Amino acid sequence: MDDRRDVVVVGTEAVGKSSLVSSLAGGGPTSGNFRGTTVRSEAYPAGAYRFVDTPGIAPDADTATTREALARLDAADLALLVVPATDPDRDLYELLPLVEGKAGAVVVTFWDAVEASADAREAIEELREDLGVPVVPVDARSVGRIDEEPVRVDGGGAVGRGGGGRAGDGGATDRRGDAVCDSDGRDGADRIRRALERADSLPGGVGTSVGWRIEPPKTALERPYLGPPLCALALLLPAVAAVLLANGVAAGLDPAVETALRPAVDGAASLPGPLRAALAGDYGLLAMGPFLFVWAGPTMLVFAAFTGAYKASGLLARLTAALDPYTRRVGLTGHDLVRVVMGFGCNVPAVVGTRSCSDCTRCTTVSAIAFGSACSYQFPATLAVFAAVGTPWLVGPYLVVLAATTLVYLRLIAPAEARRASPVAGRRAFLTRPSARAVGREAWGSIRGFFRTALPVFACICVVAALLDRIGAIDALGEALGPVAGAFGLPPEVALVVVLASIRKDGIALLAADGSGGALVGVSPLGVLVAVYLAGTFLPCLVTAFTVATEVSPRYAATLLCRQALAALAFSFVIARGGEALFAVASVGVVP
Repeated sequence: MDDRRDVVVVGTEAVGKSSLVSSLAGGGPTSGNFRGTTVRSEAYPAGAYRFVDTPGIAPDADTATTREALARLDAADLALLVVPATDPDRDLYELLPLVEGKAGAVVVTFWDAVEASADAREAIEELREDLGVPVVPVDARSVGRIDEEPVRVDGGGAVGRGGGGRAGDGGATDRRGDAVCDSDGRDGADRIRRALERADSLPGGVGTSVGWRIEPPKTALERPYLGPPLCALALLLPAVAAVLLANGVAAGLDPAVETALRPAVDGAASLPGPLRAALAGDYGLLAMGPFLFVWAGPTMLVFAAFTGAYKASGLLARLTAALDPYTRRVGLTGHDLVRVVMGFGCNVPAVVGTRSCSDCTRCTTVSAIAFGSACSYQFPATLAVFAAVGTPWLVGPYLVVLAATTLVYLRLIAPAEARRASPVAGRRAFLTRPSARAVGREAWGSIRGFFRTALPVFACICVVAALLDRIGAIDALGEALGPVAGAFGLPPEVALVVVLASIRKDGIALLAADGSGGALVGVSPLGVLVAVYLAGTFLPCLVTAFTVATEVSPRYAATLLCRQALAALAFSFVIARGGEALFAVASVGVVP
């Protein structure tokens, strides 16, 4: 029987809870200076305790993750409240009523940003006396760091009550910080465990305040006119880099993997009909599985590494905060936009990640992912089609059209309350140089979520698609939609590709199946653009649709599918029938 005591670690977003738990438990949870990194509670054993890492609480937002964290807290009797040293007063004011009566202690993270001045240590000491519980200041990225290094003492009292800016900027001398957090030479992790041993009932409020709020300096990202385009480019960089870098690796691996699997495919050909289709058919596991690992896998890996660096450094939080006033106009917060960008790696974990979105914007975010996030299947296939028909330059107009129509689509479907919502009053994140270990943890968390969430659903979808193909349902649907393709000036064969792309986004590549243009031979560049756009946006892939049904509801998933199909047809018609003049203008100076 496990006799460990559960310690629920709670705090607002971006205060270092996950990094703290990682240090206490010797690894495990995702860490980062990023709003909403943790989207579900996870428990990590460490000695006599089991630390439960909860999602960040947003007191002013109605998010699924906040409700989950509060439910975890209600069921626990021991809590570790985490607040940032840069602005502890606000978090204590908001969170103490939620933990009132629970036995626990307070951890003050990012203590290195305060530099432990004399006034800072005195303020924390008064706070501890006022709360009546242990208060342990630490650097969340290195829990033992405060006791391992000398503490700076500001003889001039630079922090003061109500002061701003960085603490400890005056003349400083070095001495051990034994006035704070029961320092006796033990490391920070040990001090936290000792604090839990002496945990007392947490009050519902605080009578004193530390009196400071430290903000990092602004950068070019926060400038009124230069900032938004810089932020947009920075957010798109991981997706573009992932495709360009990973495609070179995948192109070399694909022939070898196909050759290695050929005996298994040939062997499955002798199996009974349904089983043969499920394993070796055009949509079977053996036929489609390699694409997941050879093409989508490297793309996901590179994308996860980039986004891991963004999160661990605090850059992602900066980007979303800077873009928040603009994305609000289409019903998304800057925080929601991150989930949309995550969809360029894989739509499935991005949809799961919307649990940390507000209830009034979550469905809009899910719709944005399903419509406008060209995942690691879709984007490489799109580039392959453009290259096969001799128009690789179309990728620029394609991304512009995809972004513009996604924004219009969101503006039309977003509920009024989402557009009227007040901007999130979040902190401006500090920018730090991420360590390789932190980036590795972030990347591994994304990759683990991809394979845990997407891979099982992917296997089921392969089986379903293979069986549908065996009974002729896919071909029949393609033939039925043939006249629709003609309305856009496209060959009837394009309709079948649209159907296939709705099952698996790499089906777009069948537009150029023979490597020389396929169904798009002789089609104008505008027609190629329309065909690829329609195939990519008509419906989300079945894996994404299934995830939406699971995460939100089957009813909403059905609504999303119908609404997205109609929107894609309408946008494609406008592009096809009224886009000749716009296309000519957009391609000036682009066509070689």
